[in-house]
Amino acid sequence: MSAPDPWLDLRRLTAARIALGRSGVSLPTAEWLGFSQAHAMARDAVHAPLEAATLCSALRAEGFAAHGVQSAAPDRPTYLRRPDLGRRLAATSAAQLAALSPPEDLALVVVMADGLSPAAVAAHGLPLLRALLPRLTAQQQAPGAVVVAEQARVALGDEVGALLGAQAVLVLVGERPGLSSPDSLGAYLTWAPRVGRSDAERNCVSNIRPAGLSIEEAAHKIAWLLAAARRLLATGVTLKDGSDVLELPGGEQRGAPSLEPR
Repeated sequence: MSAPDPWLDLRRLTAARIALGRSGVSLPTAEWLGFSQAHAMARDAVHAPLEAATLCSALRAEGFAAHGVQSAAPDRPTYLRRPDLGRRLAATSAAQLAALSPPEDLALVVVMADGLSPAAVAAHGLPLLRALLPRLTAQQQAPGAVVVAEQARVALGDEVGALLGAQAVLVLVGERPGLSSPDSLGAYLTWAPRVGRSDAERNCVSNIRPAGLSIEEAAHKIAWLLAAARRLLATGVTLKDGSDVLELPGGEQRGAPSLEPR
């Protein structure tokens, strides 16, 4: 009698492709078909267009001041070949934002960018904003504008935030699909946005989706990071995520990161 395969118990705990089995020297048919389906879903996630007008309408219906923009990449094939063009606004979109009259003390602008998974933004962007809004309103940091950006990379938010004079920019972007996560949303927070900011000057909350980090958990983390960024006047490597630190009786926190500049 053969011993049970211990990998089978581990497989129940992860979506990773482990304990696939063998049929001769090849994968079993069911596993090969499952891989092919996951690969097709990842490819579709990259190439599917974002329904930007529909998303803008949904945002306005919920009271957000929404604006649609395009990056300097004119189409999806160019966007995929030229990441640099996805980091800057098209000239017409830059002029459109520059012509707006945002409040002088604009605390936050949110950019919803299609990135490499427009489906993630369409599915999770608005629910995340809904969960964030009461937390940010309590901090007096409700978003003054929401910009829906097509063919966009994370760094596009730097130009958007600078044009609108925002203290901080939050980019909600479709992340690169994996073979088990075609709908993963990332959130990138940058204090004092300006063109040329590096990824070391941002904080990221990743894998926001039903099978990953939940909407409520992500909203908690983002709100904590934004409040901490306002105290520190910085994001990135100088700001460590302490949103999961336990508060002890008396208000003390165990393992709380320092918010002093380094």
